[in-house]
Amino acid sequence: MFDQLLIAADNALRTLAGAGHASKPNPARAIPDGSDALGEAERRHASGLMRVNHVGEICAQALYQAQALSTRDPVLRKHFESAAREETDHLLWTQDRLRELGASPSVLNPLWYAGAFGIGLLAGCVSDAVSLGFVVETERQVERHLDSHLSTLPPTDLRSQAIVRQMKDDEARHALSAEQAGAAPLPAPVRWTMRAAAKVMTTTAYYV
Repeated sequence: MFDQLLIAADNALRTLAGAGHASKPNPARAIPDGSDALGEAERRHASGLMRVNHVGEICAQALYQAQALSTRDPVLRKHFESAAREETDHLLWTQDRLRELGASPSVLNPLWYAGAFGIGLLAGCVSDAVSLGFVVETERQVERHLDSHLSTLPPTDLRSQAIVRQMKDDEARHALSAEQAGAAPLPAPVRWTMRAAAKVMTTTAYYV
């Protein structure tokens, strides 16, 4: 357990520092960067949406690391760790896009990470089924957010669109994988609370 705690702390520092290497190529790699063609309002909007997506990946890292720490099932632990590695790709892609847009990540990232880690740890301590159910609901909410981003990103921001589109596909796969692993449906009040918390986070992260 002590070793796992050290690993969790190391992962937290790496996530917040933006360190790491993507295991898959950035889906926007072959698309010319049209950031210079964006108007100021378009750039601010694209930056705000990509900042929100970056925060979502910060939270995903915290969630999966906490769930990997809390489960006693070695197979499920590998499942969470694998998902976390894929979310690292998303984290780095959104981080790169923010840099290209001349924008910064949310200054509240440590707070977002700590909150998501605590929630993931709590869900994992209840049961593996509840932990997986939390993944399903989270990924479905993220998928809806990403879908809305695709409809509001500037039409000429093809690089951001490519990243968001790939993320959306991956999140849907994560939800399906968690369902197949034995996720328990969450009660409606829990789902409503999660949506309210997500609304606060996304609204705040869009600006800071």
